[in-house]
Amino acid sequence: MIPARASMNLDELNFDLPPERIAQRPLVSRDASRMLLLDKATGEWHDRHFREFPDLLRGDELIVLNNARVLPARLFGRRVGIHAEPPGIHNPARHEHLQAPIEVLLVRQLAADTWETLVRPGRKITVGEKIIFGQGEREGELEAVTEGRGEYGLRVLRFSSSTGFQEALSRLGHIPLPPYIKRADEPADRERYQTIYARQGSAVAAPTAGLHFTPEILQRIRARSMEIAEITLDVGLGTFEPVRTQRLEDHKIHVESYEIPEATAQAIAQAQIEKRPILAIGTTVVRALEDAAEKAALHGSSTVSPGKSEAAIFLYPGKPLRVVNQLLTNFHLPQSSLLALVATLAGQENILRAYRHAVAAEYRFYSYGDCMLIR
Repeated sequence: MIPARASMNLDELNFDLPPERIAQRPLVSRDASRMLLLDKATGEWHDRHFREFPDLLRGDELIVLNNARVLPARLFGRRVGIHAEPPGIHNPARHEHLQAPIEVLLVRQLAADTWETLVRPGRKITVGEKIIFGQGEREGELEAVTEGRGEYGLRVLRFSSSTGFQEALSRLGHIPLPPYIKRADEPADRERYQTIYARQGSAVAAPTAGLHFTPEILQRIRARSMEIAEITLDVGLGTFEPVRTQRLEDHKIHVESYEIPEATAQAIAQAQIEKRPILAIGTTVVRALEDAAEKAALHGSSTVSPGKSEAAIFLYPGKPLRVVNQLLTNFHLPQSSLLALVATLAGQENILRAYRHAVAAEYRFYSYGDCMLIR
């Protein structure tokens, strides 16, 4: 068990990462990634390959996947300028100001047609202003009105479309590749930035640990009669948002919606009774299960309840883990909430030593990169 800590500073989760270690594109084959096997008790690691994953398991693990589907959540539009403040009534730049290009990233769905979004540049987007999306014949196929403002560029937008929001988004939206991938999205990203078992939900980022799985890998797991369960967590701003406080426990993480099916809750309860390992495929699964367990504990229950909720939990060394004891995960940003989560399971010193080895051994980092199995 990782010992509890009274406090942890953000700079204790730092490591040097050369830019060339950040994967810009996926490998040709999903399961061709390298995998660092880390023993959380001893801190020892071994260099392996993800194709070995089914054979490295004990055989009695409960494997939990996040089946969330990534939306083409990045939109490019322009201001109509209804409520814009022009730089001057006689300024020749007024027309360009009112027609300024706008980038919108959907973050969290609030209602059928209303989303919390990140808008760039967002400083002068005022409440009541309209943004239109699309070009050429599709210009105006999707529109949005600003209904609220928040911190760090957050805006609440209400969308409207003559063809329906989801249809318009499918045609006009772009796959929201993370900002550390320094290229525009490509048609292939619609398939590769999506797990093969994605089925439902409205995530704006992929549960990237699942990107390594192929039908053959899943078949090999099932051939060993291992149990697989699923949850849905709509990955949102919590994945992108930097930690802005020096003390980790002061960070307020952005909430993300999740759903735990009845069958998954029962499978977790049974695995706990039988003292079998619960292996989360990705940090999003950890967040959903540990949030549900923390809420259950507040009501005196030791079991995860099924149903829908919003994950507000922030995991860092010193916080208890009630459900998950093994994790498959990609490599994360220095000083990030996801690195803090991983360190909660494996320990800060173990993780940083393993990460330094991964950098030296030229592992590929982040969403399209290699992975780590912690057990």
